[in-house]
This record gives sequence, C-alpha cells and structure tokens, in this order.
Amino acid sequence: MFELLFNYPLSVYRKAAFVFSSGWPAAWLVALLVLVAATLAALLWRRRLPRPRLLVLGALEWSVLALLLILLWQPALSVTVLKPQQNVVAVVVDTSQSMALENRYVQARQLVEGGLMNDLKKRFPVRLYQAGDAPARIDALPPQPAAPRTDLGAALRQIAAESTLVPVGAIVLLTDGADNGGQLGPDTLQALRRARIPVHAVGFGSETMRDDIELLDADLPARVLPDSRLAATVTLRSAGFGGRTARLTVKDGGRVLAQKDLRLRSDGQTWRETLSFNSGSAGVRMLEISIAPLEGESNTRNNSLERLVDVRDRKPRLLYFEGEPRWEMKFIRRAVEDDPQLELASIVRTTENKFYRQGIRNPKELERGFPAAVDELFAYQALILGNVEAGYFTPAQQALIREFVDRRGGGILFLGGRAALSNGGWPRSPLAEILPVSLPDRKNTFHREPATVELTRAGLESLITRIEEDPEKNAARWKALPHLADYQETGTPKPGATVLVEAIPGVRARHPLLVTQNYGRGRVALLATGGTWRWQMAQDARDQSHEIFWRQLLRWVAGSVEERVTLLTSRQTYEGGEEVLLRAEVRDRNYLPAAGAVVTAHVLGPGGVSETLELAPARGESGVYEARWSAPRPGAYLAEAVAREGMDELGRDTVTFRRVDGAAESFRTEQNRELLERLAAQTGGRYWSPADAHGLAKEIELSEAGITVRETRPVWNAPAAFLLLAGLKAAEWIVRRRWGAI
Repeated sequence: MFELLFNYPLSVYRKAAFVFSSGWPAAWLVALLVLVAATLAALLWRRRLPRPRLLVLGALEWSVLALLLILLWQPALSVTVLKPQQNVVAVVVDTSQSMALENRYVQARQLVEGGLMNDLKKRFPVRLYQAGDAPARIDALPPQPAAPRTDLGAALRQIAAESTLVPVGAIVLLTDGADNGGQLGPDTLQALRRARIPVHAVGFGSETMRDDIELLDADLPARVLPDSRLAATVTLRSAGFGGRTARLTVKDGGRVLAQKDLRLRSDGQTWRETLSFNSGSAGVRMLEISIAPLEGESNTRNNSLERLVDVRDRKPRLLYFEGEPRWEMKFIRRAVEDDPQLELASIVRTTENKFYRQGIRNPKELERGFPAAVDELFAYQALILGNVEAGYFTPAQQALIREFVDRRGGGILFLGGRAALSNGGWPRSPLAEILPVSLPDRKNTFHREPATVELTRAGLESLITRIEEDPEKNAARWKALPHLADYQETGTPKPGATVLVEAIPGVRARHPLLVTQNYGRGRVALLATGGTWRWQMAQDARDQSHEIFWRQLLRWVAGSVEERVTLLTSRQTYEGGEEVLLRAEVRDRNYLPAAGAVVTAHVLGPGGVSETLELAPARGESGVYEARWSAPRPGAYLAEAVAREGMDELGRDTVTFRRVDGAAESFRTEQNRELLERLAAQTGGRYWSPADAHGLAKEIELSEAGITVRETRPVWNAPAAFLLLAGLKAAEWIVRRRWGAI
C-alpha cells in the first residue's frame, strides 16, 4: 500500500535525500509560500466571519496553494543504487542441522530456487554460499542440511574479505539465526560496516517454543570424593505439554542413579529441578541426564545432556583442635573414623601446654601443639576449631589461620562452646573477618540448655543437611532429632552467608546454628553448639543421623580444597573447530602465585591422540598459565598439567573434557529474530520474513557498497499528493457549505 501511494517502498525514503528536481531555488518557494499566506490573510480579514472560522478557512486555502507550489518545484528522492550487472550479490544459506526442523531448509530452498535467484540474476551476478561449520562457495545447495554447527560470522567475514577483490553489493542471508559458532560479534560487524555491505536477513522457523521439552543445562561439581552425595541441578523448559508428567533421570552408563517425575509447565517457562545421588567409586563418570520424550514432541534431540564428573580417590586431612576434653569431639571422631575418604588428626588441650594427640602419622607431628609454620599447617586441607578462646593462638598463628583459608584455599569449621565464639573473644580477633556471622561482642552467649533444630529453606536444598533423600522426610527427620545439649548465640549472618539450620531453644527464640560462606579461596562453616552428640546418645544405636550429618559437613569443608596446581577448562564440552582453553593456576610451596614456573600439559584423546602443550603465562594474572588447543576428533579427552620450578615439581593436576559435534544444533532452536534484525539494522540491510521476501530483489539495489550511481526519483507524481490535494479541497467545500461561506 505504501509503495502504491508514494511510488516507492518505505526503505527508499529511509535511505534517500529529499531534493527538488526543477532546479529553481528553494528560497523562491519559501518566499512565495509567505506571500500567499499574507495575501490570503488580507482577503479573509475583510469577511465578517468569526475568527476561528477565518483561521480554518485560511489554513485550508493556504494548504492547497502551498501543495500546488511544492509540486511545481518537482520534489524528488536522491538515492544511491548499485549499478546493474557490475556488483555481486552473495546469497548465503544456513545448511546446519537446525534448519532441518519445521521444514526450514525446504522453505529456504524453495525461496532460492523458486525465483529469488532468477530475480537477482536479472540485475546482478550472484554467488551462492553455504554457512555451516565451514563456510564455502557452492554451485548448488546440498540436498539436506547436515552441518554440525552454525557459523554465520565466518561466512560473513569471508564475503567481506572477498569484497576487496570483487565489488559485493549486498548479502542475502537465509537462516534461522541459531548461530553457535561464536564469531558473529563486533569484529564481524565492523568488517561488514567497513565494506559498507548491507545484510538482508530472511528468517525461518517459529519464533517461540512449540510442543517441546528441552534440557538447557545440568550443573554438577566437576570433582568430588568417592561415595559423596552430589546434586545435579537441571534447568529445563517446556511448551505445549502443560500439566503433563515426564520422568527426569540421571544415569551412569545404563545404571539409573536417580529419577524424578515432573509436572511440566507451559509456554516455554524455564525452571530448575534437583536430583541427588551417590557419586560411587573413584573414576571419571560420564553421566547422562535425560527426560523421557512425550508423544508429539517436535524435537527429542534436546531431551538429554551429558556431564563428566571426576570422582577422585583422595583423602583430605583435617586438623581438629579442641580446648578441653568433651563429648562432642569423641563422637565427631567416631563419625569420621568410619569414612574412608576423610583423615582426622586431633589435638586436645588437657592442661596448660599439654596435649593429647590422635590420628597423627608420626611422633613428630603436632608435638608442639597447634602449627605455627606455613608448611606444617598448609599440609592439612581443613581445620576444626572447637571450644577454644581466640587468645590461645598467637597473633602469628591467627594470621596463619586466615591465610590458610584465604590463600591456601582450606576449609575451616568453628564450633560453639563455653570458651568459643563470643565467649572466647573471637569478635575482637583478626579472625572475626572470616566468620560467616557478626558475633555479638559480649560474654554469656553460651547456654547449656536444650534446643531443638529446624532446617531453613536453604537447608532443605543443601546436601550438607540431606539425611533423607526425600525433602519432606528429611525436614521431618531433622525436627524429630533429639534436642541439642547446648547452643550458642551467633549474632547476625553476614551478606553472602547461608543459614542452613536454626536452633530453637524456646517458643519464640531462634538462632542461626549452622552457617556457611566462602572466604577467599576457601570455605568457612560455623556450628554454634558442642552438643550434637545427643543425636547419637539419645537415639537407637542403628540410627545414622549423627554420622551422616558430620561426614557430609566435613566433606563440604575439606572436599573441594585444591592443591598447588589446578588445571581447568572453560567448559566441559566443545564443538568441532572450537578451541579448548586449558588454564592452570600454579602456587609455590607457600601457596603464593608461582610466576616463574614451567607448565606443560599432556593431552590424551580418542584414536591415539597424544600431544604435549606448553602453557604460557596469562597476561595480567600472576601464577596463571594458559594454552589453546583444538581437539582433532570427537570423543573424550584427558589433560594432565605438570608445573615445575627449576628441577622441583610443584604439582600436577588433570582435567577431562569432550568434543561433541552437532550437539548445539539441537538446543534453543527457535528462530533468533532479534539477532537477525540487529544484524540487518547495523549493516544497513533489512529483516525479511519468507512471505515478504519476494520484494527483496527489488530493494537490494539500495546499497552504497560496490559500484554505485546516484539516482533522482520523482515523487511529485505520487498518487498520495493528488489524493491530499483532493482531500483539502473537499474539506474546504464542506466547511464553507456548513458555515454559509460559499
């Protein structure tokens, strides 16, 4: 309709400059418009009509005369267009696997082969390209879209580079916009803008999710201890199956580790579900997280994800310092002794400067009490500080404990007691900074009175407090635990801290009992009681609540502590052609960043892949070394990094990752119209739907790339001008007739 009324499409008006083709000066037009206005005003002033009617009649008459004068000056559009047959138009078709959905590729082929190419060839030489994992110029489209990846950026950059050799007037991009190549960024846009090549994007596929269930992500710890409870937090969305039930499953090979029936949501809503299970024995696990497909589901390839979990056979050492003999220590030791993955060394202060040691490896260990040297304390992965006052530790030892958490990345657990926390002067110690609560700065916070316990909302979700697998049964079991022998007031949790359990000594009183937080590279927990031993003493001997809780708490405190060398990848799964970023954080013997280390990584992969890489220091990050490497074939890979300083080996670490081709093509498969519209707008092109694309060939000539010419296109003869003139005269006649001014 717009083109019918104004001679040209709206896009021509957007790109053109408005001019007068008569050649007469515009100033004359302005002067005549002023003269006409003055003459009309003088003539109308003599008529005896109310002032508002005079103004309306004068405006209508002046508008008619002004429009005629403007048409006499012959208004036109000045626009830059491509010279016919002298500029190449590049037609780029997405041949990735996601184009097979919803017959997108069939529609694209029909558009290209059904007339678009012929229309373009009438005006321009045309080159055909495919944009998959590797962009290439082709003579004909492949029968099926089979590329395992969509790299639109690579194809556009290739054409921009070719424009230095041949004049490229425009790019026509036919795609669903599901780019996962990662190169459609600022560099690509800058290359297109520098060459002044407009991109006309034709989008295929539905823009919203339809009749589908999709697993978006599964978050699991990359490394755990054997026989640990771990949780898979699964992010999923669904559309078209609201209210129906589907089963979410975690498998290790063919063995089901956990499963859960879900009630699906509608309209593409995203939500999270958590499944917990046992990590099992040591080894690298390939876990499959999947949801059972439903009848009528449009895409079942996005119903499963795989994640690698490295179950490491190591045994963290914990050092437990207790200020006096008490029941709590005895029962904690019993719980840990039955855990094959934890090793507990302990010191009990029996009298002043006398200690009772347990769990030591040799007579020299801890013979002078609590460690006062870095190499002695940093040999442990976690600390437990029981009923002991802050002043017992020298300022140097307090600074060492802080560095143990912050620099070494160790875990620490503070327990309550009559000489602990606020009673022990900890609020005014340098270690108050690492505590997850702001302790009250007063005495008498320890109460040897019974208190029941209750999980908070965070505690219901935490694996530390998961005694029963079912969340409701777990909450009920915590409420049914025997009361604590004592509790201690802890003050206010700090921002970033998480309260998992509350102590309830009375009807109205509640105090944070178990609080956790991260500090520096380490973890901190506070358990404000020395009376959990009643959970064992007051229950049947077969009840394992006390043992399970303490093992899970101590595994959380000590289980994630890293050693001197930590090797990581940016993610677990890569597509073919993507670079794997290997990143090693290296610490010296004092756990300070090792800036002068030599770090090598040996990578093993499928089909006998074996390669050694040198990791280079990362810019601006002391003690960090990086290397980029491309996995040559699909499959699982193992990389081991070794760091040396001189002839000494500082440490080594391993990481696993996978190359999976085509996986990304099955996820988030809706048309990314926002991306295509932004690409077109930022390059001077336009977004087209397949139904409107028949007009593309006519509009594509509006380009400033390649070889162009400036054209002047008249608009004085547009039907809209004459319709406007007729409308003004009709309005004047109606007004005059109604007001008796004829």
